[in-house]
Amino acid sequence: MRPIILNSQITDDVVFGENVKVVQPVNIYGCTIGAQCFIGPFVEIQKNVVIGKRTKVQSHTFICELVTIGDDCFIGHGVMFINDLFSEGGPAGGDSSKWKKTTIGNHVSIGSNATILPVSICADVVIGAGAVVTKNIEEPGVYAGNPAKKIK
Repeated sequence: MRPIILNSQITDDVVFGENVKVVQPVNIYGCTIGAQCFIGPFVEIQKNVVIGKRTKVQSHTFICELVTIGDDCFIGHGVMFINDLFSEGGPAGGDSSKWKKTTIGNHVSIGSNATILPVSICADVVIGAGAVVTKNIEEPGVYAGNPAKKIK
């Protein structure tokens, strides 16, 4: 039996601002990407994601549905955004009513391999590499660790 083969793609329903650079292969669909953004290779950006102007998303990053990222942000290599908290002991699957939103403010830098659960992060924040953000961040500063805590 032959497998079903799906190719990475950029679908026609993506809204791009001016001067966006995308390095393929990527899988980008149903989202909005602001002007002058950079999207690296091996990135997936799902539907209902909004990325602000001049934001850079580095390679191997996964941005799931219901994520909003502000202007002038940096998303490092291998950053994972999570929208399913397994609230009933397992994955919600296709039941998007169980998924939660993530909002990232302007001028936020997220280091490589960080994991961002459904939270709100205010403007002017740095998230250290490998950090796991489990709670809202309401005060500018530098956060690191698992769970992420303010260190500066």
